[in-house]
Amino acid sequence: MTTKLFGEPVQRREDPRLLTGRGRYLDDLGRTALAAAFVRSPHAHARVRDIDVSAALDVDGLVAIYTWEDLPERVRDPLPLLIPHPALTHGRTAYPLAREVVRHVGEPVAMVVARDRYLAEDAAALVRVDYEILEPVVGIEEAARGAHLVHQDVPGNVGAHLVQEVPSAAGLGARDAIAAAPHSLEFRLDIERSASMPLEGRGVYARWDADDRSLRVYTSTQTSTSVRMAVAAKLGLPLPSVEVIAPDVGGGFGVKIVHPWPEEVLVPWAAMLLGREVKWAEDRREHFVSSAHERGQVHRVRAGFDGEGRLLGLDVTILHDHGAYTPYGIIVPIITSTQLLGPYRVGAYRVEFSSIYTNTVQVTPYRGAGRPQAAFCMERTMDKIAAHLGLDRAAVREANFIQPSEFPYDQGLIFQDGRPLIYDSGDYPASMRMLKEMIGWDGFAAEKARAAAGGRRIGIGLACYVEGTGVGPYEGGHVQVTSDGRVHVSTGLTSQGQGHETVFAQIAATELGVPLDAVSVVTGDTRRFGYAVGTFASRAAVMSGNAIALACRKVREKALRVAAEALEADPRDLTIEDGEVRVAGSPGVSIPLATVAVLSNPLRYAFDEEAARATQFSGAASPDRPPIEEGEEPGLEGRDYYSPIRSTFASGMHAAIVETDPDTAEIRILRYAVVHDCGRLINPMIVEGQIHGGVAQGVGGALYERMAYDGHGQLLNASFMDFLMPYATEVPRIETAHLETPSPLNPLGIKGAGEAGVIPVSAVIAAAVEDAEGIAIDRMPISPSDLHDLRVRDRP
Repeated sequence: MTTKLFGEPVQRREDPRLLTGRGRYLDDLGRTALAAAFVRSPHAHARVRDIDVSAALDVDGLVAIYTWEDLPERVRDPLPLLIPHPALTHGRTAYPLAREVVRHVGEPVAMVVARDRYLAEDAAALVRVDYEILEPVVGIEEAARGAHLVHQDVPGNVGAHLVQEVPSAAGLGARDAIAAAPHSLEFRLDIERSASMPLEGRGVYARWDADDRSLRVYTSTQTSTSVRMAVAAKLGLPLPSVEVIAPDVGGGFGVKIVHPWPEEVLVPWAAMLLGREVKWAEDRREHFVSSAHERGQVHRVRAGFDGEGRLLGLDVTILHDHGAYTPYGIIVPIITSTQLLGPYRVGAYRVEFSSIYTNTVQVTPYRGAGRPQAAFCMERTMDKIAAHLGLDRAAVREANFIQPSEFPYDQGLIFQDGRPLIYDSGDYPASMRMLKEMIGWDGFAAEKARAAAGGRRIGIGLACYVEGTGVGPYEGGHVQVTSDGRVHVSTGLTSQGQGHETVFAQIAATELGVPLDAVSVVTGDTRRFGYAVGTFASRAAVMSGNAIALACRKVREKALRVAAEALEADPRDLTIEDGEVRVAGSPGVSIPLATVAVLSNPLRYAFDEEAARATQFSGAASPDRPPIEEGEEPGLEGRDYYSPIRSTFASGMHAAIVETDPDTAEIRILRYAVVHDCGRLINPMIVEGQIHGGVAQGVGGALYERMAYDGHGQLLNASFMDFLMPYATEVPRIETAHLETPSPLNPLGIKGAGEAGVIPVSAVIAAAVEDAEGIAIDRMPISPSDLHDLRVRDRP
């Protein structure tokens, strides 16, 4: 590698375009297309007795109205269950348009297509649906009682039930280990339902070419290749006849990895049927009531431990609210149940979860995907053990850490990728030392006493986590050097603002020894790369980053081989620096990579001076060998895939100091510190940006964001007027430090970083508020009203 860009804090290349209004989002496209709007259920649980569209037919500009009965086979079938699991015994997915029963407010009942969106909305408002109201099932524990059913063929509303258990070294099960432990505790912890709120909602725009029977779909998605396969299957089209493109995507945070959404099937189908371009762009209320939520879980914990706080046995029972349907399977509770162990060596562990149907919006992964619940559960357990024994909270954690010498460390569980949960690398004691120094842990007691003397309440908290990143099965990369010396990189996964254009270019530039400006990157376009999985689970850098590096190495090898022949040198003596192949030790003997690209493609016709060097009379090729050797291909390009044996595990630790107002119970974060380990850093500035964004989202989850359902299944805060999110004024300055323990599992030694910042924030804030107030904090988020109520409850 001759151009060191890997590891440098390179400025994000995509920002000037995005920050100056030159981004190209879904709703910027198809301005003359017909517009779709949806009639959605106002009831959480109801039977559809009749749909009367007669009044809507008089709207000038109306093109079509469709109900479930109008849909053809395959289009009308239930949407796919994307990730089946043996424990998901009663998986259920929605119909694209409701058939007979609606199971949450916002479920689509009819699609209206009109000349523009205004007319489509007008017509949709005139569609009359006759509902028979059914008893709604709202709340995890209400659903678990099973008095009323969300799906009549799902007993007790239980979609899935899974138990995993790892015995102690002595062969004791967790419950026996807890019974035999010198100390034990039992308690309950709750995390409320929330949701990702990308600035841009979902959206689809489809164009059908009837002459060559091809379909082009633009969609605001985290997985264009999978949408392509789903649309082709649903519409009965050959895969090569379908192109799916993710334009600029204004945030995803997990909700856009779900596919196909009803609209991603219905809008292309309508475009084909009508022979016209059709577009739908989600509005904010639709996003609240008809996309997906996450987080809502109840955890019952039993822990057994010794006098130094070492966990001898841990038994956790989880109730997970997956809403009305399970299109994404049970990934979220699987992640909670396995990632709950964090950086700790637990003597014996038993975890059991039940995944429950409710008449609320479906639950699918949201940034962190079950890990914030896991960290809250384990870190609150550590704090309670410390309080019970009168020990320092950091010391209890240190007593339980997996040590650096113990890697790879097998936790004995099966992770979300179906592979063993084996940690690949890390140094948790070092992370804790760094964090304590950054936040001033050891000197905080004196600071707290000084504050108390002045009438102020301050508290400190910390929390740890381990995050499985870079899950498989694979990603790919294609790299082409063209005769102008430019390097064109494409990969199939999509971008939602993470900085892929920058970090993938850094990898390619470093591997090929070319200037960063010579590299261009395309993501999420099936015309450029047809095989991919998607952007989620902190996997893009690990998966596509390594695939691009491997593809670059193929290109580099060929470039050196072609250059060696032209320079009459040994390929082992060649290097590539600043876009030139040079002979080591022979200054001035070199050939531009652009020329190598020309020579790698033997030509018959010369269309410029460079091309003339590769034609048959140029003398560049040996007359004794074919222009293209057996096993070779023309051009200087390469394609490769990275498919890991299992996930790589990033880790981190956060600490915060908060102040609570004695009168108003307002909670203010005074300081926030992060130590993060995602292996080798491709771009420290982008990693810090990811951490900062994650912490901001975590602050929202800890102090503000909740989905307020009433007993009828109505979401009471389905707008930005009512759903609280932190402004910049509520997000503290975030102090960040990096620890790098390279992963041995991939060529670049990297781990993922996209979700880490959000994971432990609720646990940290809960611990800090508890320290300030001396009141147990067992439920998050916590508002000033919540804290006030706890003070009243705790008052002697």
